[in-house]
Amino acid sequence: MQSIILASKSPRRQELIRNITDDFEVIVSDVEETLPKGITPEEAPVYLSAIKARAVAADHPDRIVIGADTVVILDGRILGKPHDRDDAFQMLRSLSGKNHTVVTGCTVVLGDRIRSFGESARVTFYPLSDREIEDYLDTGEPFDKAGAYGIQGKGCLFVKGIEGDFFNVMGLPVGRLNRELRDFLSIETD
Repeated sequence: MQSIILASKSPRRQELIRNITDDFEVIVSDVEETLPKGITPEEAPVYLSAIKARAVAADHPDRIVIGADTVVILDGRILGKPHDRDDAFQMLRSLSGKNHTVVTGCTVVLGDRIRSFGESARVTFYPLSDREIEDYLDTGEPFDKAGAYGIQGKGCLFVKGIEGDFFNVMGLPVGRLNRELRDFLSIETD
């Protein structure tokens, strides 16, 4: 497999893609992540992964570029990265004791070829006290994460259960991406 460009600054995605290959470099797009009107919450991360990957691929047409984006969806609305401590608190309060969906969109681009997909997982949180939320906010962990929690960190203490790919909740559905990538590349060589 040729060298891959990962169009993501996420350290978690960089760690996870190493399960597929060590031969990659990170080039982050500076594309504005604005959603078009009428897009569903489930479609949003697929759309965003595609605009990120296409932006980087435009400057590297001979390389495989992978873009990804993850959203937390609760009651039909997207919970993005919190703007501040109060926003993070409100997000975690709204997730307390409930199920939510985590969708990661992935896009693979090589030249004029593109393949996008979305992977979903359902996450259930334990009921959370205000003290638990405040203590978690004090760690600093939730402020750069969709839904204001990181399942790979102390946010795991809130998770009662997961239906779906754990790594998808971390931000990269590694197993599915590997299969999609292999299929994508086999089409190129046929």
